[in-house]
Amino acid sequence: MSETPQVIDLDREVIKQGLQEGSILLVDVREPHEFAAGHIPGSISHPLSSFDPSSLPEGKRIVFSCAAGVRSVRAIEFARASGRDIREHYKGGFKDWAAAGEPVE
Repeated sequence: MSETPQVIDLDREVIKQGLQEGSILLVDVREPHEFAAGHIPGSISHPLSSFDPSSLPEGKRIVFSCAAGVRSVRAIEFARASGRDIREHYKGGFKDWAAAGEPVE
């Protein structure tokens, strides 16, 4: 099994702090119906099924998030394949966020 190069796992506290400071752009790569059913406040929807890394803003610290950390790694692979230097994701994803009782929109 091949390792994804340089995927950086972030935990909930780092995500919370980054969102609070406005230092990260949390990109939720779950499907639209999943996002609509509940998402992390401040995150934006960018479904993996129609993923286009070139539409992501430049100059922002982009962090991918999904349900549990699988699709967010795929999003990193897609972004890197298209030449974007994005390697951070929220390892626990939405399930970790919701299970911890964090606010959900």
